[in-house]
Amino acid sequence: MAFQKQIVVSQDDLDDLNHVNNVRYVQWIQDISKEHWQTIATATMQKEVIWVVLTHHIEYKRAAILNDPIIISTYIASSSGAKCVRIVEMKHGTTYKLLVRSSTEWCLLDSKSYRPLRIPEEIKEIFL
Repeated sequence: MAFQKQIVVSQDDLDDLNHVNNVRYVQWIQDISKEHWQTIATATMQKEVIWVVLTHHIEYKRAAILNDPIIISTYIASSSGAKCVRIVEMKHGTTYKLLVRSSTEWCLLDSKSYRPLRIPEEIKEIFL
């Protein structure tokens, strides 16, 4: 199931070229991933497990500038064992042209031992 939100580029998001800074895009990828999890996972799930990033692959397609509206959407593309692949896309809120697309591999950990856990079916199901 896709999760999305809209933001507007602020002055603090810009780099020296007056485009959204690459570091800001990474922060938005992290933020929407966390928001998605916190929105759909039960309190018990959130207490028992945590997600950590293994890899990010980010494609920057177009630049965003001050006051641009951006639609950020995310979904789980696949999962196996303790890992899942989350896609995040950012599109211009008016033209709907793709700005950024990322594929991030996440690993599920036990929140107490920090050891990897096979993703349970109950967690897989909430992402459908």
